[in-house]
Amino acid sequence: MAGLKSAKRIVFKVGTSTLTYPNGKTNIRRLAKLVSILSDLQNEGREIVLVTSGAIGVGVGKLGLKERPSDTPGRQAAACIGQCELMFMYDKFFSEYSHTIGQLLITKSDVENEERRNNLVNAFDNMFRFGAIPIVNENDSVAVEEIVYGDNDSLSAIVAKLINADALVILTDIDGLFNANPQEDDNARLIAFVDEITPEIKALAGSAGTKRGTGGMITKLNAAQISTEAGIDTVIMSGSDPREIYKLFDGHQIGTFFKGKKSDK
Repeated sequence: MAGLKSAKRIVFKVGTSTLTYPNGKTNIRRLAKLVSILSDLQNEGREIVLVTSGAIGVGVGKLGLKERPSDTPGRQAAACIGQCELMFMYDKFFSEYSHTIGQLLITKSDVENEERRNNLVNAFDNMFRFGAIPIVNENDSVAVEEIVYGDNDSLSAIVAKLINADALVILTDIDGLFNANPQEDDNARLIAFVDEITPEIKALAGSAGTKRGTGGMITKLNAAQISTEAGIDTVIMSGSDPREIYKLFDGHQIGTFFKGKKSDK
């Protein structure tokens, strides 16, 4: 994990379960702490990209709904409302540290179409040149396919690959990949290092995510596979205490580290 100390361009992915309380309301204290640390890493000379979930979850909280809408149009509406609130909060918190952010709402076709992909890369490159921090989310308000089938774990890996990132850090509600379900097995052990994502490793992923989010560990392993095959070192770690990010980039063992296959770090 010592190679992370020299990582310059880093993609962070934060999930809904990290950004919100169980009642769906925004966890402001955690969000503020995360922003302060990402701002500090940017001050250190690194280039930061934040892939954020939470638009639907924040929208549900803003609307005072008891749970996420079960229908796609309902989730689209919640995403529209939540995305405004989410970006308002990010802009407010990042501006406190004199950092400018920019919003990128991406769909699958933006990456698959060569011209649009090149335009997207150019947008990232120029945001880095201007010293801004890109905030990325799926365009849930219009991309029906993504809102039903997609996940921001995979999106974060695709973005990391697209911009030739040095590292991808996926923040979630669990400490990393375990050899058993830690919620059910007191003897479950954290797997600190994964050299290759095999079918046996994927079998450890277990079930899907929480009611507030999508995916679960399997989507994070799929994301790690995309990024490591592109040579990008990847970490899955808990986002409950963002201060652990400092330890990670100081070379300490945090979460589960997946070695980039083509990386020479």
